[in-house]
Amino acid sequence: MAKSPIFRKFTLLRLSVLATIQLLCAVFFVGELLTDILGLRHWALGWAAREMLQVGASIGLVLGAIASITLLWQTRQRINAVEQQVRVASGSFIDVLQEQFHLWGLSPAEREVALFAVRGYSNAEIAEALGKGEATVKTQLNAVFRKADLSGRSALVSHFIDVVLQNLPDGVDAPAQANKD
Repeated sequence: MAKSPIFRKFTLLRLSVLATIQLLCAVFFVGELLTDILGLRHWALGWAAREMLQVGASIGLVLGAIASITLLWQTRQRINAVEQQVRVASGSFIDVLQEQFHLWGLSPAEREVALFAVRGYSNAEIAEALGKGEATVKTQLNAVFRKADLSGRSALVSHFIDVVLQNLPDGVDAPAQANKD
């Protein structure tokens, strides 16, 4: 689904040319209107040439409108596809979390606490949401860190960010990984 830089430049060029043509056509028609209103209908061109310019400008505006509608439709299609990818990725991410929690051998209570921690909740917020004491949440999180062999909350979140970056869809560039010494 990802478009190459050349394709994007070509599309941008097409849009620029189209916008320029539409602008020139609009300027032509505004000029025609002003010459009618101000009574300055003395063109160097003959009647037939002026009519041909009007037909050409009209065709340019119609083609521009058709191209704009087509591009709008393509953009809507692309937005729908990206939204679908996000929905799939979100569901997949939850699956990845649950799979990793299983591999670490977390209890259901530890999984629940770990999920809240990955989502960015503080110990107090987790305790309140789950109806537990903060000491219990802290103990369960320490068990998660020990079983996962991670140093803490930020390492837990970083672990799953790495998982996401390693599983990006084709055509999406991940930032270069820094050397870990």
